[in-house]
Amino acid sequence: MSIYLVGAGPDAESFPEVFDLFAAEVELRAGPGRRARIAVVVHDSGGAPMTRLPEYAGPLQERVDCDVVPVLLGNGGPADPAAFAEVDGVVVGGGLTPAYLRGIGNASPTLAQLVRRGVPYLGFSAGAMVAPGRALIGGYRIDGIEVCGEECSEGLVDLEVREGLGIAPFAVDVHAAQAGTLSRAVGAVAAGLVDHAVAIDEGTAIILAAAEAGDYTVIGAGTCWDIRERPGRGPGLGGGAAVVTARTAGPARN
Repeated sequence: MSIYLVGAGPDAESFPEVFDLFAAEVELRAGPGRRARIAVVVHDSGGAPMTRLPEYAGPLQERVDCDVVPVLLGNGGPADPAAFAEVDGVVVGGGLTPAYLRGIGNASPTLAQLVRRGVPYLGFSAGAMVAPGRALIGGYRIDGIEVCGEECSEGLVDLEVREGLGIAPFAVDVHAAQAGTLSRAVGAVAAGLVDHAVAIDEGTAIILAAAEAGDYTVIGAGTCWDIRERPGRGPGLGGGAAVVTARTAGPARN
């Protein structure tokens, strides 16, 4: 089973492929004759997360016979890990990345265990950013230098890397070309905050075969920007170096 990390929020009309692939894996996981259960995690900064649920649940229910288990953030405390019991798939939505991490961070051991057992994971935008063990969750400055627009800061000033869910082996940023966050991911690697990051365009996703997978497959119409550390002069944004490789849809590399 796979881990799907998407560079934007859900758009079943222009990017149905990621829903198609995930739903097929959920159905396979559930097995014949059993109705699948899919946990869908959504946050709403206005305190009404239920209003965000249909944009995720609707495309899933069109593709697989399933019960959606809502995990609602933003109207109470953190998610109860028990909410993920006996699910056949996990979807984590988009919005404020720090809020998602606060909401499901305590459930990270449960989610990591589910993925290790073969439960597919689908993360949109924030849901993709919180997936790594070392998660880039926001900010727009490194050492006082702007590395992306303040509008992409997620409410943070300095770029922050925190402990994430532990189901991806590299940091992830999203809306890369469209929002200019590619430069933030490059800055994070150049500054030594992470040694590997992938910045994903909108309308694009990466698929990992497992949490510890060394590589990934790209699907969709955009580009994934693979950023790796190259030894430089020393720590800090001005002292490091990063190598960026542009990858588009095609098979995973060995």
